[in-house]
Amino acid sequence: MKFFIRTFGCQMNVADSFWISSSLVSKGFDMTYQEEEADIILVNTCSVRKKPEEKLYSFLGRIYPYFKKNPELIVGVGGCVAQQLGEKIWKKFPFVRLIFGTDGIPYVPQSINRLISTPSLKISLLDFKDFYPERDIIINEKLLSNHPIAYVNIMQGCDNFCAYCIVPYTRGRQKSRHSKKILEECRRLVDAGVKEIMLLGQNVNSYGKDKYGDGVSFEDLLIKVSKIPGLKRIRFTTSHPKDISDKLIKLFGELDNLCPAIHLPLQAGSNRILKLMGRKYLKEDYLKIIDKLRKVREDIVITTDLIVGFPGEKEEDFRETLDVIKRVEFDSSFSFKYSDRPGTRAEKMEPKVVEEVKSKRLKVLQNIQDELTLKSMNKLYNQTVEVLVEGMSSKQRDETTVSFKGREPGGRIVNFLVNKEIVPTISVGSIVNIKITEIKKHSLFGEVRR
Repeated sequence: MKFFIRTFGCQMNVADSFWISSSLVSKGFDMTYQEEEADIILVNTCSVRKKPEEKLYSFLGRIYPYFKKNPELIVGVGGCVAQQLGEKIWKKFPFVRLIFGTDGIPYVPQSINRLISTPSLKISLLDFKDFYPERDIIINEKLLSNHPIAYVNIMQGCDNFCAYCIVPYTRGRQKSRHSKKILEECRRLVDAGVKEIMLLGQNVNSYGKDKYGDGVSFEDLLIKVSKIPGLKRIRFTTSHPKDISDKLIKLFGELDNLCPAIHLPLQAGSNRILKLMGRKYLKEDYLKIIDKLRKVREDIVITTDLIVGFPGEKEEDFRETLDVIKRVEFDSSFSFKYSDRPGTRAEKMEPKVVEEVKSKRLKVLQNIQDELTLKSMNKLYNQTVEVLVEGMSSKQRDETTVSFKGREPGGRIVNFLVNKEIVPTISVGSIVNIKITEIKKHSLFGEVRR
């Protein structure tokens, strides 16, 4: 039987979907990239913002004709929207047979087998566990062959309960994964050819500080992972500014394979709004962290998240956010208009910022960020950078060359051309020296240096 998975949302969702795929392949299922060919269609969802939720409804509406054509088609909905909506999904989309939350993912493969054997059955996997829901470590070298980068979950859930955030309600309270399991998975991935590992958590800085921790801090875990033979690069996400430590900051200057890049969500530059959000830091605290990071690693790439139009945000609050953006000069940012998420404190906060104002502010912010991103990337012009090759680029320039793509240590996309006669010397997972010759809006272009 063939299965198809569509993933919306964050890297954790990508990691969850990859595990499901690996597990199903190990059980004899075939993966297809064509949803119309599938006997099983799974969609893994995100509900941090409203748009991915709308994408789910659109996707389910689009695949309904496949079910009409094949009533034995198994459709499953998982992730944060599934946890949020629960069995309401069945009322709106009765052809869905499997609903699974984030803690239910380890049980998806066996549930699919049950659905196959019992056509009338529907299964709900929405209960939160009182422990980290450990999964079998499945290393499928066939699926990994074109993936030199792997995501490894180190924890589940969050205890921060920021006013706007639905994560504690859809992923549960924080549960740290046992460090030995994390290290075992990382070692096996590297043995299978993975060159870069990204450690994932809602707040990696608080790893090990909950009751499920085993005495290993995030900093200690990072050091242990960095010592795995053959691992070329390490990244992590996401960090919470209130929990980042001086020890972690110093590691950027001490670990050779720790990439000089950090995603540090600011969300707002106004202390009044930060307090309403429940972020538990001031903009002054945030700026001190930035100064420390750049003192340890001058070339560190700093990215962030920003919310525009939080309830009660005034024009002066927005201007304070712009001031911080200009002061930090973020290399890039993910910025969004605030949207109510059900069950959060911010949903009940007033006054709401009208849509027109939110859209106007977002455009102003993003125009400033575009200028800062271009300034950041221009620093690499004529510089030679190490690029981890991720595959061929979709845009091929001519018949005598092949275009590859990859990322430099800061995480920026680099495309480069290779003459066809030397293509066999370039492979997915190799690290190539590239001289940057062109700066694009969101990527870099270069040529191989020998």
